[in-house]
Amino acid sequence: MRGVSLPLKIALRYLTAPKSHRAVSAISIISVVGVAVATAAIIIVLSVFNGFRHNLNLRLDNLIADISVMPSYGKTIANGDSLSEKLEMFPEIELAMPVVSDNALAIAGQKEMPVRLKGVNIPKYSQITSIDSILLDPGLFADYSGNDASISVGVANRLGVYTPGENILVFAPRREGKVNLANPAASFLTDSIFVKSIFQSLQSETDENTIICDITVARDLFLYDDEATSIELKAAPGADLTRLANNLRKQLGSDFIVKDRLEQQQINFRMVAVEKWITFLLLTFILVIASFNLISTLSMLVVEKEISLVTLSRLGLSVKKIGNIFQWESLLVTLTGGIIGLIIGILLSLLQEHFGFIKLAGDPEMLTIHAYPVRVEWMDILITSVPVIVIGLVTCRISYYFAKNRARTSY
Repeated sequence: MRGVSLPLKIALRYLTAPKSHRAVSAISIISVVGVAVATAAIIIVLSVFNGFRHNLNLRLDNLIADISVMPSYGKTIANGDSLSEKLEMFPEIELAMPVVSDNALAIAGQKEMPVRLKGVNIPKYSQITSIDSILLDPGLFADYSGNDASISVGVANRLGVYTPGENILVFAPRREGKVNLANPAASFLTDSIFVKSIFQSLQSETDENTIICDITVARDLFLYDDEATSIELKAAPGADLTRLANNLRKQLGSDFIVKDRLEQQQINFRMVAVEKWITFLLLTFILVIASFNLISTLSMLVVEKEISLVTLSRLGLSVKKIGNIFQWESLLVTLTGGIIGLIIGILLSLLQEHFGFIKLAGDPEMLTIHAYPVRVEWMDILITSVPVIVIGLVTCRISYYFAKNRARTSY
């Protein structure tokens, strides 16, 4: 221990003492600042991605059920109503609802567009999801009649339908029979729905072309009896969704695909995760470049202390211990920059998370998020510490061998 403490004390002295050349002092400070800035940038950027992911998760809660059950083969689940009733008997399931969803053509006046028609049990749907919270006119979803529907803002804009009660014609091709070329219209089924409300989920794939109607309308249009394209479930309060999904997979077998809330939006979350870690690698690369400046600084310090190295060697300090001095020096510089960067990054992220000083550009009335979302996660801090420690160890060894070789040539 005594052999280690002496090189460490000398390294602390070299680190804090004024340098004989101002350039060396300036470059040393720049090296520490470079490591600190790169480390702080990693923490801040990862926290911003966490914030966007958290907000994405909150928004997806509006129209995403806790659990979704879909067929593994084919397009529909036979006896969807009876299976929903059986699933609703599970103690961890509060509500179960069959869903019929398929593509259709919507026409209003002279305008038309392809839409995704989703037939649901309206009373249960408002309990399984949070659609009431994203209606542009809350309350319009109540007291519905059989042919009332809720349309997304994209459908409203494309068809020019904004007033409750307006009529939309919906067409779907017959699933059975041959196309009558003499009368192509006979190959389509049509129904009429009335706009009851308009919703905005802030998800482009949903807001672009979705119409939510009663399941009876969808089944009549697509010629289904009691089939369902999926079954949506609401878990009982306190239920673990992951465990519930795993239990349902075991109970239902390989004929069904069971997805919890996050798995239903796996593509969106995977995209955010990929962007996050690619950015992390790019910033880590910048941190590595900053470490090159650190190595050059320590090399200059070794050259500056060359006379001191001769003195130390004549006083009996071995070449190995002289190398340990600059090994400790390198570690101290790297850790100082890394710790300062971590503290700055965490403090700035927490300030933005709680106070939102940095605002998003744009019209505040059109924005649902006014400040950059930030969320500090301690796992990211640990992950950020890994490259800092690795860079510190690598620079330690480089400084160690450079100082040893310089000490030998100085004798």
